[in-house]
Amino acid sequence: MTPDPTTDRRPQPWIWMYHAVGDPAHDPYGITVAPDRLDRQLRLLRARGLRGVDVSTLLRAHARGRADHLVGLTFDDGYADFATSALPLLRRHGCSATLFVLPGRLGEDNDWDREGPRRPLLDADAIREAAAEGTEIGSHGLFHRDLTTLTRAQLSEETARSRELLREITGAAPAGFCYPYGTFDQRAADAVRAAGYSYACAIAPGPAAGPHALPRTHISHADRGARLAAKRLRHRLRRMPGLAPVVVPAPQERVR
Repeated sequence: MTPDPTTDRRPQPWIWMYHAVGDPAHDPYGITVAPDRLDRQLRLLRARGLRGVDVSTLLRAHARGRADHLVGLTFDDGYADFATSALPLLRRHGCSATLFVLPGRLGEDNDWDREGPRRPLLDADAIREAAAEGTEIGSHGLFHRDLTTLTRAQLSEETARSRELLREITGAAPAGFCYPYGTFDQRAADAVRAAGYSYACAIAPGPAAGPHALPRTHISHADRGARLAAKRLRHRLRRMPGLAPVVVPAPQERVR
């Protein structure tokens, strides 16, 4: 039975946010998790009866009232280390994930992070390979620009054009979008919705969060058992108005 969004007061689906998987020693932004720490975090997830899945799978399960034992796993920016370090660990633990990539920066690096370090980004072939492994591919915009600062034409580039490019790369139009820097406003959310995305991920959008501003929990290298348990409790206590069922097509139903 599908929950009624007007009376459902459960927490919204729990979504974890990762970025790079590598050496966290020189990371001024705190977005890098070492492979062995990611391995431990996924092992703890499974030990507690939870399973990491891509966001579309999570939202479909939530619409059916069956998401209690699922956690959405997301990786922002499309770093090349996703293919070499994260994907093998996801496979080992029976998890899937959503990878938000930048089709305007294929094979380049993260030059938007002024303090570094420079990290290579996935190219088109690597994105196709990740999709073939069962990873959900979503858009992180075209060039990693703050959508709240853009003109209408630039917003269209970042949302609609990036979606079309990803459809050309993978053969499927992405269902999900992720706001660069986690920042958005009503114009940005409207542009994402108009471009055809079923959902969008933010960071902490507040109590008005809906399918085009889903909150996420940042997962860092410092997160171990006790910290992850505290973050889960905090998420479960943050009750919001129920999320209306999100229409996310199953993979076989997507446009090809």
